[in-house]
Amino acid sequence: MERIPVFILVILYFISTEVACNGYTHINNNVQSERRALIDFKSGLTDPNNRLSSWKGNNYCYWHGIGCENGTGFVVSINLRNPYPIENDIPYPPENEYGNQIYCHAPNFGNLIYLNLSHCGFIGEIPSNLGNLSNLQYLDFSSKYTYHNDFGYSSDLFIKNIEWMTSLVSLKHLSANNVNFSMVGSQWIEVLNKLPMLIELHLDDCSLFGSIPSPSFVNFTSLSVIVISSNEFNSTFPEWLLNVSSLVSIDMSLNILHGRIPLGLGELPNLQHLDLYGNYLEGSISQLLRKSWKKIEFLNLCENDLHGSIPSSIGNFCNLQYLDLNNNNLNGSLPEIIYGTETCNSKSPLPNLRALYLFGNQLMGKLSNWLGELKNLEQLDLSHNQLQGSIPNLIGNLSNLHSLNLRNNQLSGTLTEQHFWKLSNLEYLYIDSNSFRLDVSSNWTPPFQLRYLFMGSCHIGPTFPAWLQSQKDLQYLDLSNASISSSIPNWFWNISSNLEYLILSHNQLQGKLPNSNIGEFLPNLYFLSFSGNGITGTIPDSIGHLTSLGVIDFSSNTLTGSIPSTINNCFSLNVLDLGNNNLSGMIPKSLDQLQQLKSLHLNHNKLSGELPSSLRNLTGLDILDLSYNNLSGQIPAWIGTAFPNLVILNLRSNMFSGRLPSLLSNLSSLHVLDLAQNNLMGEIPVTLVELKAMDQDHNMSISSLYDNRSSYRYEERLIVITKGLTLEYTRTLSLVVSIDLSDNNLSGEFPEGITKLFGLMLLNLSMNHIIGRIPESISKLRQLSSLDLSSNKLFGSIPSSMSLLSSLGYLNLLNNNFSDKIPFIGQMSTFTESAFAGNPNLCGAPLVKKCQDEGKDKSVEDKIDSGFVDQWFYLSIGLGFAVGILVPYFV
Repeated sequence: MERIPVFILVILYFISTEVACNGYTHINNNVQSERRALIDFKSGLTDPNNRLSSWKGNNYCYWHGIGCENGTGFVVSINLRNPYPIENDIPYPPENEYGNQIYCHAPNFGNLIYLNLSHCGFIGEIPSNLGNLSNLQYLDFSSKYTYHNDFGYSSDLFIKNIEWMTSLVSLKHLSANNVNFSMVGSQWIEVLNKLPMLIELHLDDCSLFGSIPSPSFVNFTSLSVIVISSNEFNSTFPEWLLNVSSLVSIDMSLNILHGRIPLGLGELPNLQHLDLYGNYLEGSISQLLRKSWKKIEFLNLCENDLHGSIPSSIGNFCNLQYLDLNNNNLNGSLPEIIYGTETCNSKSPLPNLRALYLFGNQLMGKLSNWLGELKNLEQLDLSHNQLQGSIPNLIGNLSNLHSLNLRNNQLSGTLTEQHFWKLSNLEYLYIDSNSFRLDVSSNWTPPFQLRYLFMGSCHIGPTFPAWLQSQKDLQYLDLSNASISSSIPNWFWNISSNLEYLILSHNQLQGKLPNSNIGEFLPNLYFLSFSGNGITGTIPDSIGHLTSLGVIDFSSNTLTGSIPSTINNCFSLNVLDLGNNNLSGMIPKSLDQLQQLKSLHLNHNKLSGELPSSLRNLTGLDILDLSYNNLSGQIPAWIGTAFPNLVILNLRSNMFSGRLPSLLSNLSSLHVLDLAQNNLMGEIPVTLVELKAMDQDHNMSISSLYDNRSSYRYEERLIVITKGLTLEYTRTLSLVVSIDLSDNNLSGEFPEGITKLFGLMLLNLSMNHIIGRIPESISKLRQLSSLDLSSNKLFGSIPSSMSLLSSLGYLNLLNNNFSDKIPFIGQMSTFTESAFAGNPNLCGAPLVKKCQDEGKDKSVEDKIDSGFVDQWFYLSIGLGFAVGILVPYFV
């Protein structure tokens, strides 16, 4: 439900203003006055969820959210915190709906000790009249709403001045999360320092910025909890906090804190919770963890700049439940043994540890046996390190383990049933991108029920793992590159109705895809990849029943037959990759139903016919790769207007004919244009200079290829012919800017406008009938790394400006009609004779053929040099003579 914009001011005046009207002060009949005020308060609300339905009758002490003092009936507690999701927030009326009369009738809740109006959808300024509530002990006006504008994140609630808070001398708890404090400046700390009773302070995401000031004197004698996370503090850690011995919890995560983490934090006697996640703090983890940390339970230092190795003294942390050190610069190996277990009552290492996160560091060495003795461990993440060796068998003893992540290391060895035998609570297993070999019996039934299973690059085969039959809760399954060479058993398709991601790519799977209605068994399947296998037969019509699919990747198999028209029922499809198969027939016209499609790969098949005009309806395409087929007809002009987001257009090695449409210049996002090996004719359109994405003089990231759009682990790839080699680009594809029009029947002069495409890296116009000269302006292509103009009819001198192409690593000018001396200087001096062969009128290095006037030029140069020396000699004599005469005259 849309929220009605309102200011909080009116509502809070009901509660906080001490009112005097016409000189009369309302002291008597406070009970009736408070009831009347609550009724008026309700009448100013819109209550779509009927949360205030109990607000009727005389006994307001029983109304929802109202608490009264026994005996007197005075309101001591108002709790209208919204417990519902954002769409159910209570909307409030605008501030000026009642005018000033509302203030005259507002009572004074002078006995109020608890006020909670959090997440209710108020907007506007927090009024200073709250300072009248001198008995208030608990105040929470946190906002649920933060939104992004041109200046960053902002909030519906804001505060300009907080001096009034100094009057809240009884306040113990203050929460103002998501309230905009940016206008307060640095005075917030001095004001709050004057509240001697304050125990908890929560200012998360309040737009506070700058340094964290040090109060003139530290008066936080009772402060137990301080939360100032998700702000913009650009400061060192406030060391004055080390003097607040009462601190139990500190949260300064997601700021811009820098400098060293004070070692004194480890000596705070009551500290249980420390969260410094997401800053730029430095320090030695070995020194930090050698401090006492007597009561620490939660320690989050992830995503900082800590270094060093984890000390063996970590065993002293008897109360530690959560340790997160991920994404730092930790190195060395895990301690082989840990000390201090004798200080813990259980005499076991880290007896209370439930979560250990060390991923994204530079840890090396082997996994330690003590990891298998963490009897209460639920989460273990050591992924993205450089760990080696095998997994200790003791890991199988972690009966409480819920998630195990060891992916992207250099681990190896054999995994047996013993590694899993007590992992009955395991739901998430990530061991991909290692070199494990799974050795379990054919009738093994695992003790766990997994939701996520990632075993890519593990040796699981050769047979399909029968133990998967027992996993009925699977949502994500990745068995890619797992050395499986059997067919897919029939039972597999009914493995789990919850399955969303299925990746079996890069194995040697055999057989056919099922003709049964797999959509009935896998209704939630979103990602389906069988790429790089040996699957045969046709694509079944039943593929159209998987209506939730976002990615289909059947590339690099031996599929035959035509593309089924039923695939148009996959309305959510983002990626369709059927490349590198033996598919035949025409491209279905019905593909235009796939309105969400961004990437279409039908390359390396036997498709024929013309491009169906219905494809123009796929306006969201980023990538269109139809290369290496038997497609014919003209390249339709509508390609230039239908795909405003197209980044890659690859129609290479087909039978397209006719002229290049000039409207291709409208593809303002295009980075790769490959129309090589067709039968195109005519001149290269001068409008190509308007390819805006290629006219940048720096490499641009193609965000549309890597925006994590539903394609989770789908990796875009493209074959590019460059430097005389066939290269496959994947992760660096976003850096490629290329035009390849080679091996056609194009004619006309070299298109000088191409030299204005300053971002161009690869240019291939070889094997055409292009005439004319290479323009001097080609030196503007400073990003150019490969240039192939071979087998054309170009003539004239090779421009000396080409020596300025410092990025040029490959040059092919053979079989043209170039003449005169090769400008063998600068970058041009790095190329051998093979780059210039087949041009009989060229001469000079690196060719053996010398230019006719090469000796003559040398003698002329010698004469010029000699004459220059003689002229300078006589000029110097003349100047000396003149100085000898004139200097005495001026003196």
